[in-house]
Amino acid sequence: MRHYILMFILLGGFLSACAQRPMGYSTKNKKAIKLFEKGRNAPGDFANEVTGQPNYKEGIRILKQAVSKDPRFWEAQLLLGEFYEYSMNYPAAIYQYELALELNPFHSSSGATFCYLANLNLALGNYSETIKYCNIFLKNPNASKRLSPQVYLMKRSAEFAAHAIANPKEFEPINLGPNINTSRPEYYPALTVDGQTLLFTRLLEMKNVDFKEQEDFFVSNKNEFGNWSPSVPMPRNINTSNNEGAPTLSADGRSLVFVACSDQTGYYGSNREGRGSCDLFFAKKIGDKWLGPINLPGYVNSGNWESQPSLSADGKTLYFVRGRKGDRTNNSDIYVSELQKNGMWGPARALPDYINTPNTEESVHIHPDGRTLYFASKGHPGMGGSDLYVTRKDINGKWSIPENLGYPINTKYDENSLMVSAEGEIAYFASDREGGFGDLDIYSFVLPPESRAIRTVYFDGFVYDKQSKEPLAGKFELFDVSSGEEIIISEADKTTGTFMVPLPLDRNYVISVSHEGYHPYSLNFDLSNNKGADSYHVDIPLSKPILTSKIKEDSIDEHIFENVFFDLNKFTLRKESRIELNLFAEYLKKNTSIKIELGGHTDSRGNETVNIELSQNRAATVYRYLIDKGVSSDRMTYKGYGSSNPIFSDQQINNMKTTLEKKEAHQKNRRTVWRETL
Repeated sequence: MRHYILMFILLGGFLSACAQRPMGYSTKNKKAIKLFEKGRNAPGDFANEVTGQPNYKEGIRILKQAVSKDPRFWEAQLLLGEFYEYSMNYPAAIYQYELALELNPFHSSSGATFCYLANLNLALGNYSETIKYCNIFLKNPNASKRLSPQVYLMKRSAEFAAHAIANPKEFEPINLGPNINTSRPEYYPALTVDGQTLLFTRLLEMKNVDFKEQEDFFVSNKNEFGNWSPSVPMPRNINTSNNEGAPTLSADGRSLVFVACSDQTGYYGSNREGRGSCDLFFAKKIGDKWLGPINLPGYVNSGNWESQPSLSADGKTLYFVRGRKGDRTNNSDIYVSELQKNGMWGPARALPDYINTPNTEESVHIHPDGRTLYFASKGHPGMGGSDLYVTRKDINGKWSIPENLGYPINTKYDENSLMVSAEGEIAYFASDREGGFGDLDIYSFVLPPESRAIRTVYFDGFVYDKQSKEPLAGKFELFDVSSGEEIIISEADKTTGTFMVPLPLDRNYVISVSHEGYHPYSLNFDLSNNKGADSYHVDIPLSKPILTSKIKEDSIDEHIFENVFFDLNKFTLRKESRIELNLFAEYLKKNTSIKIELGGHTDSRGNETVNIELSQNRAATVYRYLIDKGVSSDRMTYKGYGSSNPIFSDQQINNMKTTLEKKEAHQKNRRTVWRETL
């Protein structure tokens, strides 16, 4: 795993620049002073000729000679600690800093050395020591104001970590196996809403090329036994000779957004152009072929770097990470953009500053429920490195305070690249823990209940012309019955007519399916009681108007208003009915040649005279509502049929086995419908 990014890097300066040095040196040994000054410059003087990286190893060798001449030369002991820290030898760095403090307790009037000791102990998981050094720093009236925010964060992190370790979460990660993982690093998993397709990034070793390593995408599907099939690379219009990474898929697996970066010459690849050092690109799958990619249209990409996208289940909202151009601290924040009606992505806005911090946020993932966001951060209280967090959006669009996923999901090392399945129970992440196939592998684990998203199911099927059976690219609009909020917009594949639409639980849905030149089709999914199957299959036949289809009037379809509701034995429209009726009114106003009859139906229980009157009044109520919405009365008639035209006969209902089946059959008979007339 990667080391915790040290605070001195986050602050953009060398440790020695923070320490307050007295005039002159604490030693009179001229050889020690000469070696100290030589060692201080050694990292730059002996830098790697190819990479330009400082050679701290040489500096450490020379400084050791200096302190051997005078062990009480505290400046050399302190600088030796700095070089050990730069070399990521944290225990040795701690020893040297503590030795420097022992030799001169007052050398750091700003408290900087205590800050560094707290930081190193946090990186090593020594939480009690971290708290001790944080407290010393914070009690210092002359403590550096520049360092104080980081020290407060370190103290809160150490306190959180100690409590988290004492109260661990259940955590048993399972390696996804050799069909996914190899000796090479695999990371950034993305999953379709049905859990059947996995897309991820693999870092490949390249031979006989200028670059030794390259990121490409691989995809795997589950077989009939529920196992992952051998992963295969994405097509060459997606994978290029340059790097591709951090993919995100729409719920149906047909929209892909990913990051591609330019090389040192600014070259992105043979089939793409960028705007900054790293840009987001979009590809669309039509049938079995991926089209594109294109630079994400709109206002997301900029002169900064954009990376690690996460697409909402319907493909209409994009979360991503943006780095700040010229920021020395490598800071990055989470942004969000909405897809506009013209197909362009709107101006991106940063998430609130109680989610984004002055440190790094990355690895964002929006769950298919559209409300639960997972991300990694170095700026919230955590275990010491980059930790995983969850925040939830309420009905007013406000995000909650981020919650740490806890230990041992989070550790003193860096965790990121989390993705959570649609049902909210299974999470996926990348780790180089022992027992894997080599480097980073992709694992799954059961997420603790308190960190889960809203369980999301899906419905899939086939949209087609009822007469010709040809597939249609039907448009889906999902609305929350209670609030009227439009939740999801999606469409069927224009080549195959197939679709897959996510349905987060705890809502009652109005679903409208439309296609130019066809009558609309409505459905209702009431998932407000958290009950039901994991998936629903619905094939959707769309019919053309009479004048287009040239069919006989006696064979005209009856279309049920699936989302028009009345209270028991009443004919006053419930407010939930307005969504579907408003959509239908707009359809009629756009198609002025269509004439309709509105019909009311009841079940067979009760007095038939009363039933006919009730059904007549209900049809009339819908008639008046559509007139109020601008539909001409000349184009509509209405009629009450009582129980004369049931979907289920009394005999069929009596033969049903359960009370629930009988209840649902009676409910199907109680309906409000429309049919086209000549």
